[in-house]
Amino acid sequence: MRREALLDIRNLDAFYGRAQILFGLSLHLYPGEVVALVGRNGAGKTTTLKAIMGLISATATHATFKGHSLGKLPTYRIARLGLGYVPEDRRIFTDLTVEENLETGRRPAGDGRPPWTPERLFRLFPNLAEMRGRRGNQMSGGEQQMLSIARTLMGNPEAILLDEPSEGIAPVIVQMMAEAIRAMKAEGVAVLLSEQNWAFAAGISDRACVIERGEIRFQGTMAELMADEALRAETLGV
Repeated sequence: MRREALLDIRNLDAFYGRAQILFGLSLHLYPGEVVALVGRNGAGKTTTLKAIMGLISATATHATFKGHSLGKLPTYRIARLGLGYVPEDRRIFTDLTVEENLETGRRPAGDGRPPWTPERLFRLFPNLAEMRGRRGNQMSGGEQQMLSIARTLMGNPEAILLDEPSEGIAPVIVQMMAEAIRAMKAEGVAVLLSEQNWAFAAGISDRACVIERGEIRFQGTMAELMADEALRAETLGV
């Protein structure tokens, strides 16, 4: 029996002004899986996530989340469908505490799922539990990244678009991030992970989409990509 994709994108074109960045890009995400969108810097990974969230000019022949057409929906309505987004630049409220940041993301859970609460998130991110009263501008980049993910989870999404979570953070925090993503998957949250760090992506993802110059060059299991040394050398440099 064929599974229904949670997120289904077909023939996506995206633009910055008159410049076209994505060319007929198609990908899908099933419930409870982690898919890595990997490619070199400038390949179009961040643009893909922004286009899905309605943050830039884009068109697609088919774009649905949970069967709902994304079409011309504004970003806030896409988020209310249950699609979370963690941008590369984090965008936490630096003058608010950890607990206050979490409260800004609170939305009720749907479909009878247990809601994410600060206490559940503190178990997922123990570092945040130790600094619940600390303001955002007093946190390291890695700590801010964890807070950004935790705040998004407070909205009880069914899927998250996660942009470059390992970039510029300490290796110990990267390992914590990997464990958190595995825990999110275990809770049934699907993750589309834009990532340039090949080793990080390979360790946590079920499938991979390789993007190069705005086009998908490969889609398949992570094991299949790991076995294709020529493709990885050509498109990822590994």
